Order: sequence, then structure tokens, then C-alpha cells
Amino acid sequence: MIAQRHLPHIALVGFMCSGKSTVGRALAVRMGLPFHDLDRMVEAEVGPLRPFFVREGEKAFRALESNALRKALAGEPAIIGTGGGTLLDAANRDALHAGAMILWLDVPLADLMPRIERAGGDRPLLFGLKGEALQQRVEELLAQREHLYAQADHRVHAGRPVEEVVELVLRSIGRAQES
Repeated sequence: MIAQRHLPHIALVGFMCSGKSTVGRALAVRMGLPFHDLDRMVEAEVGPLRPFFVREGEKAFRALESNALRKALAGEPAIIGTGGGTLLDAANRDALHAGAMILWLDVPLADLMPRIERAGGDRPLLFGLKGEALQQRVEELLAQREHLYAQADHRVHAGRPVEEVVELVLRSIGRAQES
């Protein structure tokens, strides 16, 4: 186990359906740390995200997401699963760089699309899209966000089974602590 006293927060960033929640939960168990999923923190406040998003809009959601991030970073060391768009806000990027080791779970588009088709249809920014329209929207959002993900401390190729990704993340954390 990695020494927790000197460990900053570990923040997982990446596109929707890249595995931030699944990998984050598994990583938290392996490291004996709490896991904070920003989307679940916002849901605890407002209920299901899609109806809130439709009713209040993306700006209101992003404000709550930023607040959840500040709360997570203010606590004891933890694994933080960010939302796919958390890094769009410069203040969020600054807070993460100041208080966490940031790992980008990078999943190739060819691996990402089946995940999104299975699980991402309820995502507010993708709701109702299928086939070519869905792929086009995903490519558009990725193009807007990829340069932000690339600012992470470490990039983890995450188009693999969860346990393999967890191992890669643990190796990245170990290498960072050695340097």
C-alpha cells in the first residue's frame, strides 16, 4: 500500500464513460482511501442529474460540480472521480493542480463509443442521440476537452479491463512518489 500521509488527492479525469467512477471505486478500495464521485455528490444535492440539467441548465450544474470539487479537495486524501467536463472551468483546473495528482484515463474513441452507447445515453449532453449523430457529438466534445485532459500529471491508457487500469494507475502513482 502507498503511504497515505504524504499522498495528495488522486483525481481521475477523462471523457464520459472513460471509467472514472468504476476505476475510482476500485482504486479507493486498493488504496484504503475514500472515493468521491462529483456527479454523485451533485445528485445527493439535487436528485437525478438529467432532469436537473434540463430544468436548470449546464451553467447551474457546473456551479454545483465546482462546489462539490472544492468540498472533496478540502477533505482528507481521497480518490476523486471528476465529471467529463469538470476541467472546462479554469478555477477547477487550478484547484485540481494545486491539491491533487491528476490522472487522465484516456480511452481510444473506438473503445469509448461502445461504452457510451451502452451507458451514456442518459448523459445530458448526449441525450437522445444515436448512431452518427452520437458519434459526431462525442467527437465534438472530445475535441473541446482533450487538450485539457492532456494537462494531467499522468496519462493512463484506460481502454482495458478495470483491474488492469487500476494497476496502471497504481504504477503511475508509485513512479510519481519516487521522483
